[in-house]
Amino acid sequence: MAVYESTEQLYAVMNDLFHALAADQSNIDDFTKSNMVVRIFFEDPDGEILLDGRQPPLEFFLGPTPGKANFEIRVPADLLHEIWMGRESLSSAFFSGRIKAKGNIFRASRKLEGLFRQAEALYPTYVNQYGLEAA
Repeated sequence: MAVYESTEQLYAVMNDLFHALAADQSNIDDFTKSNMVVRIFFEDPDGEILLDGRQPPLEFFLGPTPGKANFEIRVPADLLHEIWMGRESLSSAFFSGRIKAKGNIFRASRKLEGLFRQAEALYPTYVNQYGLEAA
């Protein structure tokens, strides 16, 4: 069974998560000063998030957003869930081809590392809040 029932539910969780990330800029400084724009395409359910790291504070946009991104990721929503829950390795997901990337992966990984670590730390709170896993 899929973790997310709908794109709307995925967006609700991501909205809360990225608002919390944006509230504490100190942990995501590398990204917000990276001059990068990152687009994440979700599959099952389909969705899209644009992360703007061209200047603090972190800005993010849910849904299709015009503009060019320096780096794009295509990931099944359930796989990102498993990564942020600490049950799956981000690097093994990339190297196995389950996450598709377009752009300079080495630059992006250095700049996104802090953001993703913070997301991983905060994500379980929203999993519980939204009842995404059975207790």
